[in-house]
Amino acid sequence: MTPLFDPIQVGDLELPNRIVMAPLTRNRAVAGLKPGALQVEYYRQRASAGLIISEATQISPMGQGYLDTPGIYDSAQVAAWKQVTDAVHAVGGRIFVQLWHVGRISHSSLLPDAAAPVSSTDRRPNVQTFAAEGFVDVSAPRALRDEEIPALIEDYRHAARCAREAGFDGVEVHAANNYLLEQFLRDSVNDRTGPYGGSIFNRARLVVEIMQAIAAEIGAGRTGIRISPMTTFNDTARDSDPQALFEHLVARLDPLGLAYVHVIQGETGGPRYPDDAERPFDYAALKACFDGPWMLNNGYGPEDAPQALAAGEADLIAFGRPFISNPDLVRRLREGAPLTPPNPETFYGGGAEGYTDYPTLDADGAVES
Repeated sequence: MTPLFDPIQVGDLELPNRIVMAPLTRNRAVAGLKPGALQVEYYRQRASAGLIISEATQISPMGQGYLDTPGIYDSAQVAAWKQVTDAVHAVGGRIFVQLWHVGRISHSSLLPDAAAPVSSTDRRPNVQTFAAEGFVDVSAPRALRDEEIPALIEDYRHAARCAREAGFDGVEVHAANNYLLEQFLRDSVNDRTGPYGGSIFNRARLVVEIMQAIAAEIGAGRTGIRISPMTTFNDTARDSDPQALFEHLVARLDPLGLAYVHVIQGETGGPRYPDDAERPFDYAALKACFDGPWMLNNGYGPEDAPQALAAGEADLIAFGRPFISNPDLVRRLREGAPLTPPNPETFYGGGAEGYTDYPTLDADGAVES
């Protein structure tokens, strides 16, 4: 038996195993940017994970960056998500929602009154997003004014409150992959002056204030955060000193007593230790800044996931794509069964195909047709 199946206390929750379903954007929200019947079945199928982290879910209408991604800010969305959480809990699962604001990775056609996306800066990245007309260049953003920051923090607090009303066991704040919060963290993007720009302390201020607000609203033991210190995803250069920046951030968050820190190692969907970095990132040193459960993510499989746990590099491992095509991933890992490969053509948008129709093992351990 590998460490993957050891129970662990994560904040206010006791998890039966250390296998986490990573957040996976699938672009299948229904009218009103709500989850529908497909999402109820999709998450229910995967509830054997020690913890499910939902697809990225916007905290407000201004937080949306892609077509058909769900929100968690109005009563209809809360009611729809309640059907998902009830289904997960009915089969013994646990589920957090990932709270998301894309910042400058958006298009005006997705935003209220065709507004410009908001960010720490008015500089537009050279990247595309998915809108009603297909893939389009993101729109030029505008820099948030300092006096708008309290309302943004309140949006996060409100979304966390909605999440608990919807029956989620907690929330994960998406501060990774160069969406809004990382646009404030990195000096490669944040060109502000004033209280939210310049020094590492100031650039980390927004994330710290958001985490403090959410922890005060729903409890630190039901609040996690996801970070990605070295990724260049979304056409964003690394910070000039990512080691100092992220050690500072994690050390400032540690006294809150958060449920966990979730780290994407290296390039999102790429190498864990990019060879184009000026110097390797020391993930062990980052982990030493936090006393709570430590979750790693990026391409882990049946062999290296248990090794990372046994070596003390992580307390939890988040699996992404394997959960897309293996709803019974926990059983397959436990039994050493082969994994079904996913079909990338059905990752984003569509219906049940490539979403809720992947096979599971039958009672004898054979793949059901």
